[in-house]
Amino acid sequence: MILPIYLYGSPVLRKEASLIDIQTAEKEKIAALFKDMYETMKHADGCGIAAPQVGKSLRMLIVDGSDFEDKFPELKEFYREMINPEFVEKSEETSTYSEGCLSLPNLDADIVRPKKIVVKYFDKDFQEHTETFDDFASRMVQHEMDHLDGTVFTDHASPIRRKMLEGKLRGISKGCVRTHYKVKLEK
Repeated sequence: MILPIYLYGSPVLRKEASLIDIQTAEKEKIAALFKDMYETMKHADGCGIAAPQVGKSLRMLIVDGSDFEDKFPELKEFYREMINPEFVEKSEETSTYSEGCLSLPNLDADIVRPKKIVVKYFDKDFQEHTETFDDFASRMVQHEMDHLDGTVFTDHASPIRRKMLEGKLRGISKGCVRTHYKVKLEK
C-alpha cells in the first residue's frame, strides 16, 4: 500500500524514533510495513525511506541503490532493509554530494558526510548484521539513519546554504509544495 510521505514541519520528522524490541516484535507486521515503505519509496522515485517519513516513529529504513547502477556500478543489486541500525564506526575521510529528500521535495544541498561507515543492524528476519558501507551506499544509509534521530539533510548544510533554504523550508512546512506522490503535513 502506498502511504503518504510526511513533509518537513511534521513533528514525527524531528522526533527520535523508537527502538524495535526484536524479542517481542511481530515479523509479519514488520514485513508488511517494509513492503508498504518500499512501494511508497518507489512510487515517489526515491532511493531510500525511513519509517518516520511515513508517520511511524520506528527505527526502520530501506535503501535501494539499484537505480544508480549506471553511475555507481557497485550499487547494481544494493538493497537493504534495516531495523535498529547503529553506527559502529565512521571514517575521518569525507565526501561531498548534493542530496535531496522525499520529505523536503524540490530542495537539494551539498552535504559533507563520512565516506565509509560500519553499521550494525537487524534485517526483516531479525538476523543481526555488521556491514561496511562505502561511497554512495554509505551516504544513502547515513541520510536515512538521520531520519531515525530527528535530523534532516539540510541540518548538515553549510550555514550560508541553510540560510538560503529558509524560505523554501518555511513553504514546505506550510504545505506549499507540489509533488507527484501523496504527502501529508501534520502539525
